[in-house]
Amino acid sequence: FHVSFFQVKSEGPKLVPFFKATCVYFVLWLPTSSPSWFSALIKCLPIFCLWVFLLAHGINFLVSHRSASRILAGLIFSAVGDAFLIWQEQGYFIHGLLMFAITHILYSSAFGMKPLDLKAGLLMGLVCSSCYAFLYSYLSGPFTYLVAVYIALIGFMGWRAVAGMQLCNDLWTWTKLSACIGAMLFMVSDLTIALNKFCFPVPYSRFIIMATYYAAQMLIALSAVESRDEEDFRKRS
Repeated sequence: FHVSFFQVKSEGPKLVPFFKATCVYFVLWLPTSSPSWFSALIKCLPIFCLWVFLLAHGINFLVSHRSASRILAGLIFSAVGDAFLIWQEQGYFIHGLLMFAITHILYSSAFGMKPLDLKAGLLMGLVCSSCYAFLYSYLSGPFTYLVAVYIALIGFMGWRAVAGMQLCNDLWTWTKLSACIGAMLFMVSDLTIALNKFCFPVPYSRFIIMATYYAAQMLIALSAVESRDEEDFRKRS
């Protein structure tokens, strides 16, 4: 408990730039009908702040902890994907989809394959299969298989995040909880995008998509810092 309290207290101030950048995005609320490099910058700014958040823990930390470096790489691909999606109506939606697919592969690698938890994997498979079955009739052309691959990748990422939460065996920490909730919010964000783009207009879709997306990225970034904070706590104790 003391370690967790110290971790939360120590990480909070480092996230202030992220919260400010997120507020800037929602306050400015630039129209999506007129994409520009300025709107791309404002949209990506919170993710840039998460880069800085991880880099603030030191290059040595990122080099020695592969999971943290992979999450940083995922955040970099996310920012590129965000920029592409600013111009999705100009034909760059698939480019954004590819960037986020790479992001989910990197996050899955960061979360690792232990513990395996096949039950969680089966449940996630059923959820993702149901989502694709619903979307299928609305899809056409390359999106028929591109969306299938993307759902499989984000579902796999969600499985690996959920698998880390072994509540029954007390094999969990606040950072694993962050990864789990972050992955779930990422799935909510992407499902909202899919419904809004391919199926029907979702009320307040942009707010839902971006609020869940920023929260997801913040929580996943937080999940990378556990090892460093435990070391710091032991030194101060």
